[in-house]
Amino acid sequence: MIEVPDLVAGALAAGTLSAFALGGGLVRSRRRQHRQLAEIAALRTRLDGTARAFTAEVEHLAARRVPAAARQVAHPHLSVPGPLQPLTVGTPLGIALENVVLALQSEAAAQRTRIDAAAQAGMRGAVREIQAALYRLQDALRGLQQRYDEPELAQTLFRLDHENEQSLRRAQVAAVVCGAWVGLAREESHLVDAVTGGQARLAGYHRVQVHNHLEPGTALVSHAVEPVAVIVAELLDNALRHSAPDTEVVVSLEHVHHGVCVTVDDAGLGMTLDERDRAQRLVAGDDPILLTDLGDPPRMGLAAIGRLTRQFDLSVDVSSASPYGGVRAVLRVDSHLLSRLDPADRPPAASAPRTTRTSRRTAPGRPAAPVPAHAPAHAYGPDAGAPEAPPGHQEPQEDADGLPQRRRRTRAAAPAPAQAPAPGAARRPEEAAAALGALQSGTAAARAAARQPGESVRPDAAADDFDQYDDTDQIHDEGGAAR
Repeated sequence: MIEVPDLVAGALAAGTLSAFALGGGLVRSRRRQHRQLAEIAALRTRLDGTARAFTAEVEHLAARRVPAAARQVAHPHLSVPGPLQPLTVGTPLGIALENVVLALQSEAAAQRTRIDAAAQAGMRGAVREIQAALYRLQDALRGLQQRYDEPELAQTLFRLDHENEQSLRRAQVAAVVCGAWVGLAREESHLVDAVTGGQARLAGYHRVQVHNHLEPGTALVSHAVEPVAVIVAELLDNALRHSAPDTEVVVSLEHVHHGVCVTVDDAGLGMTLDERDRAQRLVAGDDPILLTDLGDPPRMGLAAIGRLTRQFDLSVDVSSASPYGGVRAVLRVDSHLLSRLDPADRPPAASAPRTTRTSRRTAPGRPAAPVPAHAPAHAYGPDAGAPEAPPGHQEPQEDADGLPQRRRRTRAAAPAPAQAPAPGAARRPEEAAAALGALQSGTAAARAAARQPGESVRPDAAADDFDQYDDTDQIHDEGGAAR
């Protein structure tokens, strides 16, 4: 039998062991709890840091990256800043933020295109109304030119007609840039007439020297006449604007293997490499044209050239330097846009520069048309009261269609009365010249007959009344094609 003291001692020993075991467990539990609390605190600190970094990244996205991405839509050469924390690149967060930038750019580009299209539509409608009004004014001015025979009034009317022609050119260019049709349909015309027709639309036309090296009769198909005239006018306008007023712009018309080239050389300041690249992109017509890309105020000349080159399968290059120090612009017209007119049946305009080549298709026994020693001086020169050309400037030998010229009329032979054209038919330049010449001769004869018996009359006085605006075939544009 176990004694009581031994039993008590055993119980005490067991209790002591249990207490030690329980105490060790409590200690381990408390240590584990401390470690968990430390981990929780570390995680909380890390989470707070991540939240602050994410907030900073979003703020950087809103303040720097989004505006830069929006600007890059209009100006592709600008760069968009990357994430604030480079470590986020390639992470889910970095990819999500990059998708935000790309989605913003895509939507901004779409909205920009939509808004620009609406602006172009509005401008196209407004310009169409302006063009119609300017055409009505042009018809009225030309009616007055044929109705009144006073020289001073005729000179004023011709100047007004020329100013109106320049306004028409600007309106036409704006309409073309906004997607409108070129505006005029013409019959087949000599290519040199299309070139001089474009020259006639400019204020500085007298500074342009045209050298015609084409075979006689080289012409354009009907739908290419007006686009070529518009492109030449814009190329010449750029050359005249960016060169000194006492320099000339040289235009050469040459045959090439695949067609004809019209080369424009100026003696201006030229362009930098970036400017030349941008100009070449515009005239190529490959990129969409937005009004907001053309500056303020918009410079529409090169953009209009780009529209026309794409629509009519023409080619323009402005990437070369001129031998005179400026820019060389080359318009190439391929063979499928060329035609041929018999120069004997339908000669070029009287003011067009004569070709340096002899026709190889002249009929046997038919003499070639004589080449004048020089073209008559233009009515907008010093003789007409306009400002004289700068020192050192040489007046051109030939001039553009649509403008008057001085031509001395002799009384040896009066022109025969012209046959009236059929109603609604367009008159050729020769017919218009004969009709107005007959009207002028009759008026001059009536004036001579109405003088007093004792009044002295100079033999060529009646002819001098009209020699300031006698070149009536200049009333028509681009080779005499009526509007």
